[in-house]
Amino acid sequence: MAAKQKYYVVWVGNKPGIYSSWDACRKQVEGFQGARYKSFTSEKEAIQAFGSGPENYKENQVARSFTSHPNPPIGSSICVDAACSGNPGKMEYRGVFTETNTELFRSKVYEQGTNNIGEFLAIVHALAWQHKNKTNYPIYSDSRNAINWVRAGKAKTKLPMNPKTKALFEVIARAENWLKNNSFRLPVLKWETDQWGEIPADFGRK
Repeated sequence: MAAKQKYYVVWVGNKPGIYSSWDACRKQVEGFQGARYKSFTSEKEAIQAFGSGPENYKENQVARSFTSHPNPPIGSSICVDAACSGNPGKMEYRGVFTETNTELFRSKVYEQGTNNIGEFLAIVHALAWQHKNKTNYPIYSDSRNAINWVRAGKAKTKLPMNPKTKALFEVIARAENWLKNNSFRLPVLKWETDQWGEIPADFGRK
């Protein structure tokens, strides 16, 4: 009996993605510190898992990908963060290359926003930026809410829409439409501030 086709998700490795053979997957994870990957029996399941991230799978389900101690952050990645003065208040966000702190993009300042909205927009901006530039780095955010919003494809904010927030809601709608209309996904990982310190994209205004 022929072996069933397997699909290998590489969340963290030399080149994150979905691979249809173990040999192709192994080249991405072998010798890569903190590599995270897992096999699946269908392409549909693999695509869903790649977009949802490795933290949704128990450690003993991800063969040879997790260690018993926390992994260090991946240098070849993009970090995003938002800054908000008040809640709501003046808000902006940016993305940086983790290893060098090189700023890749920065938003305008919105007069009435929230930190979660900024984090959500930053993640979507990082996805769209990478899609345009044909890169595939994992993305770090320190906002679990924003990560969940991206996975749901909708910013579940309670910020009221009014003349002051109208422009921001237009940007949110564009971000939601981008997620709806683009299948391009990369691992969005939680930045562990308690273990690693402030995320490199932090604005340093605390």
